[in-house]
Amino acid sequence: MSIQSLLSRLTDGGVEIVVVGGVAGSAHGSPFVTNDLDVCYSTDRANLARLARVLKDLSPYPRGWEEGLPFTPDIRALRTTPVMTLRTSEGDLDLLDRVEGIGSYREVFESSEEATAFGIRFRIITLDALIRARRASRRPKDLAQLPTLEALAELKQREGC
Repeated sequence: MSIQSLLSRLTDGGVEIVVVGGVAGSAHGSPFVTNDLDVCYSTDRANLARLARVLKDLSPYPRGWEEGLPFTPDIRALRTTPVMTLRTSEGDLDLLDRVEGIGSYREVFESSEEATAFGIRFRIITLDALIRARRASRRPKDLAQLPTLEALAELKQREGC
């Protein structure tokens, strides 16, 4: 899996995204390892077209689907599927048009900040917003990360970051 490659393709393709989930947690100092890239994307038509173009080159297929079923990651599919969990030629990619506990892409964008990794500039959800999202998801694996994320937030607050 290459998070770097996925992120590079999305940003080079001009796709409006905010990185959420485990990669955002890692960027904030979380020690938890993730095997996928989770992004929240803008649902305006031009962005959906850019996202569909990037996906086409990644040979995407929904995780958990029986092999051989037809799948086309086009504008229509992206507009009507709020959460898309994909296997791609570069690794697993989760696409969300909203984040639980935060809201739509606009609210997620407003709760994000710029980051740079692998020489790539992109937006990540803030640590406070990530904590809200983890809490709202109520998934056991997300709830288990809350003490670590909250400790990181407290440490950053004490350091004035």
